[in-house]
Amino acid sequence: MNAKLASVEDLETCRELIRVGSKTFHAASFLLPQRVREPALALYAFCREADDAIDQSDDPQRALVELNDRLDRMYRGEPIDRAADRAMADVVAEFLIPQAIPAALLEGFAWDASGRRYSDFRGLQDYAVRVAGTVGVMMSLLMGVRAPWALARAAELGIAMQLSNIARDVGEDARMGRVYLPEDWLREASSSREVLLAAPVFSQSIGRVVDRLVQSAETLYVRAAAGVTALPPECRPAIHAARLMYAEIGREVLRRSGDSISQRAVVSGRRKALLLAKAISVTAIGTPPQHESWPVMPAAAFLLDAIAAHDAVRGIVPDPTVAESILTRDLVLLLGVIERLESQERAALD
Repeated sequence: MNAKLASVEDLETCRELIRVGSKTFHAASFLLPQRVREPALALYAFCREADDAIDQSDDPQRALVELNDRLDRMYRGEPIDRAADRAMADVVAEFLIPQAIPAALLEGFAWDASGRRYSDFRGLQDYAVRVAGTVGVMMSLLMGVRAPWALARAAELGIAMQLSNIARDVGEDARMGRVYLPEDWLREASSSREVLLAAPVFSQSIGRVVDRLVQSAETLYVRAAAGVTALPPECRPAIHAARLMYAEIGREVLRRSGDSISQRAVVSGRRKALLLAKAISVTAIGTPPQHESWPVMPAAAFLLDAIAAHDAVRGIVPDPTVAESILTRDLVLLLGVIERLESQERAALD
């Protein structure tokens, strides 16, 4: 194995970047084993820096060119003098991540920079798989999972998370001149992209579109749960936690009748803690894989094709088996108590 490029200080810089910039992932990451958590934080740090480079640049297209150059240098083992780049270079080399996967992520950022419009839900899925499905797939590779059916579910989890973010940020995005809601859905609800941009004000028609988006994400969260069974047992709680936390964002939007324009849905710290506990409980119970009945989403097929081609050249054969998860009886009992407390909390609010 080649010598590591990232120093201990580089990894600490990545941890701090995520602690400040992505609180939800930072919370869920504590459930990951150390061998996965460190490269995952490096991966997310690069993603965060790349996203910020586009959003904060006076010349987004030039920023994209620079990002692609940075990516090329990482794959050559010659990253620029930045902590996230050195850490990411180590990650792509160690976990055999095809360059086409992070390149697709940058393509998604390019779509943002160009103000791309999404005429239908399939177009929005194409965007979501680039900016988030790619991350889900790369996380699976970090965990040693390369089976196509599991990667398909990982991509869907990323897409679902992005849809939750879009549903939460409709007002914020509109005030920045961006609309991600499918234009045909807006027309069906007697609204339009132009109306939303001209006056980012909540209406029942916008609420119906946002609710529809949340429901679409919910379907993908269910499918993704089955894919988590392919992960190493010690990795499952963290991914279930991320799935549950992001799904809760959407449910919070639903509780507000789809109004993510006049207010922003926030999941409380206490609620996140309960969801972390629930994630461990779900891991203990397990979820049937059900992968044979669910084909790959067309939007995500190119990611799986890229990995299959990459692995074929290198003679890598993915392991299709599913490992067993083991949790102690005492821990399961403890989680049962926590879930009962959660039920009591909900009852008190009703």
